[in-house]
Amino acid sequence: MSKILRIGVIGLGMMGRNHVRVARETEGVELVGVADPMGDRFDVAGPLPVFSTPEELLSHGIDMAIVAAPTGDHERLGLMLADAGVHTMIEKPLAVTTEAARAVTRAFEANDLVGCVGHIERYNPALQQAKARVREGQIGEIIQITTRRIGPFPARIQDVGVVKDLATHDLDLAAWLAESPYAAVSAQCAYKTGRIHEDLVAITGRLENGIVTNHLVNWLSPVKERLTMITGTMGAFAADTLSGDLTFFANAVVPTEWSQVSVLRGVAEGDQVRYAYPKREPLRVEHDAFRDAVLGISSRVVTMEEGTRVVEVAEQVLASAHGQA
Repeated sequence: MSKILRIGVIGLGMMGRNHVRVARETEGVELVGVADPMGDRFDVAGPLPVFSTPEELLSHGIDMAIVAAPTGDHERLGLMLADAGVHTMIEKPLAVTTEAARAVTRAFEANDLVGCVGHIERYNPALQQAKARVREGQIGEIIQITTRRIGPFPARIQDVGVVKDLATHDLDLAAWLAESPYAAVSAQCAYKTGRIHEDLVAITGRLENGIVTNHLVNWLSPVKERLTMITGTMGAFAADTLSGDLTFFANAVVPTEWSQVSVLRGVAEGDQVRYAYPKREPLRVEHDAFRDAVLGISSRVVTMEEGTRVVEVAEQVLASAHGQA
């Protein structure tokens, strides 16, 4: 690659620190500085300049930026970077509200800049494999997509609840896998940790193509799980995005002579296959996609328009849970 792109990272929380690590090692990109009002608390910048404000980072001269600041800061930072002419990836969710997400999207479009959203699950090898195999027709017509995303409460998340933080992963990946937007959602939330934001949600949805979705998400489980099940007319995929494993469960073509069991199961259980394939870190794939989009090589990023739709569906989820839908 002949052109070296100068990149900066805004926000040195957990995701920001990972972005710093990966940006350092991305071909064709030079990490030139980071910004965080609390400084480099975890000593990840090394010899790089650490700025207390994003404005100082901008004055240092950058072509690209990663925004890994709290969600409540995304709109302000996005508008500032768009006005400065900097291609930007903003960590999900794109913004706190649909209105804010639309404003950021319009700003990047108006300035003819690459603006994308860090929905990292799309780059997970298990889901990448699943989508390719779904497109090949391996499980036939998709009937249902279910996800389970549970684990302990992360104290670092302060400004949004589990819907806009964790569940936005699932709302995005289901629509992406099925290649269809949401037509309707309904939900129930719970508040168990004493905060104003929800820490548990159960979502039922229907996509425009008729596929039914279910998403169970919480910050209340001592067991961490990241599971996506895609059920089709010819079988099912189970994608574990913690391990990157994909398992195929085929509908059997062998008749079941034990009639009672056959009736109870509905479909016969066939072969099970856990696939072997290269597993590259999703964040590295995401950084490569961002770089390639800026260079005009390809467009594998999650667009801000897509990110806006996710925020909109998340707001519909919360409205349903609060009895407003």
